[in-house]
Amino acid sequence: MKGDSKARNPAGKPQHLGDLKEGPRSDLLAPGLYVTSTPIGNARDITLRALDVLKAVDLIVAEDTRVTAKLLAIYGISKPLAAYNDHNAARERPRLLGRLRGGARIALVSDAGTPLVSDPGFKLVREAIQERLPVHAVPGASAALTGLVLSGLPSDRFLFAGFLPSKAGERQSTLEELKAIRATLIFFESGPRLAETLKQMSETLGMRSAAVARELTKLHEELRRGTLAELAQAYEDAPPPKGEVTLLVSPPHDAEADMSAVDAALDAALAFMPLKPASEMIANLTGVSRKDVYARGLEKKNG
Repeated sequence: MKGDSKARNPAGKPQHLGDLKEGPRSDLLAPGLYVTSTPIGNARDITLRALDVLKAVDLIVAEDTRVTAKLLAIYGISKPLAAYNDHNAARERPRLLGRLRGGARIALVSDAGTPLVSDPGFKLVREAIQERLPVHAVPGASAALTGLVLSGLPSDRFLFAGFLPSKAGERQSTLEELKAIRATLIFFESGPRLAETLKQMSETLGMRSAAVARELTKLHEELRRGTLAELAQAYEDAPPPKGEVTLLVSPPHDAEADMSAVDAALDAALAFMPLKPASEMIANLTGVSRKDVYARGLEKKNG
């Protein structure tokens, strides 16, 4: 299970895909589960290796067979398709594991991108590994990584947090847990919930840079950058966006930068409002504690 490049042929000899002039023929593809990445939008983003695998396997297991059938049709691939999703996974998983035990070659794909990233393939892969069945990764497109490289946010450390809970209270608790993490946060979100999520993020995470990436690699690709507060306002005043959304949020700002923002905000706010409400408002905007903002405000008033 080391390496995608060391799949073994039926004769037991190492078979490097790069050594094959026309890719792996069906008699050269080793048995096992092939976790195969597919395009997130542009069909030409599929890898040559993924095409070789999809042509050679005995079965393709897809989250939605209708979506995968369109991709296969583009490349003239005709293979048996089976659905594997949240609704039937418990029933289908034992059947698929049984076929793998018998030496089948099965490709696991999601609707788009890399399987197991916010889709139901994890348990199938985990149980295959537990049974010491061969599992191979066929890497490719990923909305999370594509959004990260386009966002302009720090990429040396990042955390993929998937979809936030749909209920506001649970979403708040999750954001509080993520607040102190010093890494770029990556989320998936639906268009109808985007404005509400951005507003709650702005209130909970404070002043942070962010990016909203929509329909990545597709015809109507869109990427908006700004602070959480700016993006929340922009999407609150617009119809819910259509298509797939990847939401990226910067790490907490450095304390020095935060206090500089606090000082500027206090100078503006104290000209027309009392310190206590000004401190509460600025704390929500910057992520600096109310106590620290209030103390800085007292210094200004007494200085």
